[in-house]
Amino acid sequence: MHIRINKNYLSYDKYKVKCALGKRGIGIKEIEGDKITPIGRYNIKFLLYRKDRIKKIKTKLKKIIIKKNMGWCDDSSSKNYNKLIRLPVKYNHEKLYKSDNSYDIILVLNFNMYPIKKNKGSAIFIHVAKKNYKKTLGCIAISKIALLKIIKKLNKKSIVEISNQR
Repeated sequence: MHIRINKNYLSYDKYKVKCALGKRGIGIKEIEGDKITPIGRYNIKFLLYRKDRIKKIKTKLKKIIIKKNMGWCDDSSSKNYNKLIRLPVKYNHEKLYKSDNSYDIILVLNFNMYPIKKNKGSAIFIHVAKKNYKKTLGCIAISKIALLKIIKKLNKKSIVEISNQR
């Protein structure tokens, strides 16, 4: 399974859906918080989801249920930088248990993970898009229906390719 992402769409096989990207588009990600969706080829580490909002999830990917005390560390001064963490913590982080539905399903890409380089960028996810496909801080966002359809076909060998090609 090969997912391709460009300026306007996420596609696999013959399925093509609108997507939202980072505010500064697709490019070479150089620093935490630059709002760039990183160009490159990535694997999907695991899937996070809200069990209270998604009752049944069919996928071959490793699944982790999002709990109220879960976050993702985006503070490069922490030894847990670019990792799933348990809250509360004193470091900067993003809460994964949100009131809106953008993090009902999250595919975690292995950007900046082997090895983790401090301040290079963290938390590149494929998650649920806002209704107006508002630009992200660097993630890829698609509709919840499309995400549920795609995850059924994914496995640990699936590749996500992000490029500026049409």
